[in-house]
Amino acid sequence: MTEGPLDHPSDRPPQLTVAASLAAVQALVLLILAVLEMASVSSERLGFGLSTALFFAAYGVVLVGAALALWRRHGWARGPVLITQLIVLGLAWNLREHVLAALGLAAFALVAVAAVVHPDTVAALEGRPGEDD
Repeated sequence: MTEGPLDHPSDRPPQLTVAASLAAVQALVLLILAVLEMASVSSERLGFGLSTALFFAAYGVVLVGAALALWRRHGWARGPVLITQLIVLGLAWNLREHVLAALGLAAFALVAVAAVVHPDTVAALEGRPGEDD
């Protein structure tokens, strides 16, 4: 496979690397949650446990794909990553009674959003690396 004009690592802005890395961390957490949920399934909650584990696993796989696509500068990956951050912000709001957990989740999501919508990231995803506004 040959490298295209945008395949050189120097064409990837740091913000894009941050966005892809944070999405990959979130994907890893979802996959770990899927395994933990499968391990805790009991006969009393078989349907709920299996469906929850399947959801976490599927979402984790999609997010792995989106993180990899961001890394490779595919613009379609912005959507799933941004939607995930909105979900994480909602989760942080729901956990507001647990201040440290809520602040950690919110900070993580806000950094990811900032990285994804940064002008250098947008330019790289549109195939215009290094272009100034």
